[in-house]
Amino acid sequence: MTTTVFLAVMLAALLHACWNALVKNGGDKVVSMTAVIAGHLLPGLVGIAIFPLPGWQAWPWILASVVFHTGYQLFLMRAYRLGDFAQVYPIARGTGPALVALVSSLFLGLALSGQQWLAIFLVCLGVVGLGLVRQADGLRNGHAVVAALSTGIFIAGYSLADGLGARASENGIGFILWASVINSLMFIISSFFWRPTLIREIRETAQPAFWIGGTGSVVAYSLAVWAMTQAPIAVVTALRETSVLFGLALAALFFGEKVGIGRITAGLTIVGGVILLRLAA
Repeated sequence: MTTTVFLAVMLAALLHACWNALVKNGGDKVVSMTAVIAGHLLPGLVGIAIFPLPGWQAWPWILASVVFHTGYQLFLMRAYRLGDFAQVYPIARGTGPALVALVSSLFLGLALSGQQWLAIFLVCLGVVGLGLVRQADGLRNGHAVVAALSTGIFIAGYSLADGLGARASENGIGFILWASVINSLMFIISSFFWRPTLIREIRETAQPAFWIGGTGSVVAYSLAVWAMTQAPIAVVTALRETSVLFGLALAALFFGEKVGIGRITAGLTIVGGVILLRLAA
């Protein structure tokens, strides 16, 4: 992994944490999350007017990406309704990279070194550890944990679909822009049926999440998918989950959340994994 790719993934992680902070700061997380997804539409349309159309071989992967992203979004919002954000989100994000690494190794012929496996394990351990630090509602809320783990499965699914599809298309940015536009349109249309007032609620209460979060999300994931065309998908996926580390810093600086010894330990575990990933490149 070159320095350019490494820095691109770290920037993607920072942007990912920022738009999730907007969701967290929203009064209704379902409205805020939907605002971010709807906000993919405008930058996505601008992007597909600039970048070349993906080749025909990429379209099955684009459709798979849309299915996995939709499942991820629905299960994540369900998890938010059932459990605490600070616990559910890290559990979901920590599950995905581990599954990507296993699938890549078992079925896609990816050979990871022992140092890379250790690094991915440390990142996943630290991410999940952030979700399990507080001995409060998260550990006792089985339904929230199941929803978070299900979300992690969908994260692994779209990570693999997007990484493989971007490589097949030979146009990673165009690939993810088309996937984002289709996903956003499907989600906006479906929202009319299960919550008809959602668009009005976004306009009234969640415009920052729509404009800033939507654009930041598209840019962040475009960087990550481009990186997947330059480095192993499993490594990029694990490295991108350092977004929770940035989220921890944002929570402490802007939301006044306490950062105890447990969270510091989990954070240092992630840092250790990141250092190993960089050295193993």
